Amino acid sequence: MRGLRVLGVHGVLPEERSRPQPFEVDLDVGLDTTAAAASDDLADTVDYGSLVEGVAAVVAERSFALLEALAGEVADHVLAADARVTSVVVTVRKLQPPVPVQVGTVGVRVERRPDGAAPTRRRAFIGLGSNVGDRRRFLADAVATLAADGDVVAVSPVYETEPVGGPEQGPYLNVVVELSTTASPRRLLERCRRLEEAAGRVRTVHHGPRTLDADVLMVGDLVVDEDDLVVPHPRMGERRFVLAPLADLAPDLVPAAALAASGGEVTVLGTL
Repeated sequence: MRGLRVLGVHGVLPEERSRPQPFEVDLDVGLDTTAAAASDDLADTVDYGSLVEGVAAVVAERSFALLEALAGEVADHVLAADARVTSVVVTVRKLQPPVPVQVGTVGVRVERRPDGAAPTRRRAFIGLGSNVGDRRRFLADAVATLAADGDVVAVSPVYETEPVGGPEQGPYLNVVVELSTTASPRRLLERCRRLEEAAGRVRTVHHGPRTLDADVLMVGDLVVDEDDLVVPHPRMGERRFVLAPLADLAPDLVPAAALAASGGEVTVLGTL
């Protein structure tokens, strides 16, 4: 669930305690959907309408000094609402933070499981590419931003690669980043989109030149098939600019025959 907006009274400052302010909540709820997929019956899954109403009530009717406490209460509510929920990630944002500088939002993110166990970490890979402007700087900035979240474990060598598909354009620089992360594929996609926005990417021509391209390649053994997100990436096996740096990090995932059969010329240039 994305973008639930509710007025609530939460904060430390006196002015925050005296009037409602707008808050935004995102939820990532984990559950086994096998039964619902087979039956097509709401009774076999979590009713997200009821869940959202309950979360909205927590934000609107309770009052906390810290966003951490509010997010934790929302997470506890979600876990208690339905025994089939196996995990929940809650993000709470204050849309009008009382700070003396211009800030879009401030927020916190918490993860909970019914048994209190730590969230599952998965081996994930993100592909980065650039063929506009200072290509190496765009890649280095993106890697540094990813690393700030503390889950980056390795970065491949840099490859210069020929474009595959799309209009005539200049060569790319590409790397693959390996993470050990508790983030969901959707959360990783959001991180990729923020990287592209920070690099000033403008989507005007399909497969056209770009300051930065960031793609979720794999997230453990998870499989996602949605309109805007498919994991594993559906075309990674065709692209040498993906498989070559991926093979440097995870040779167990890239058979030699698959690398040889992939398309596009690549040249290794060293490290970032």
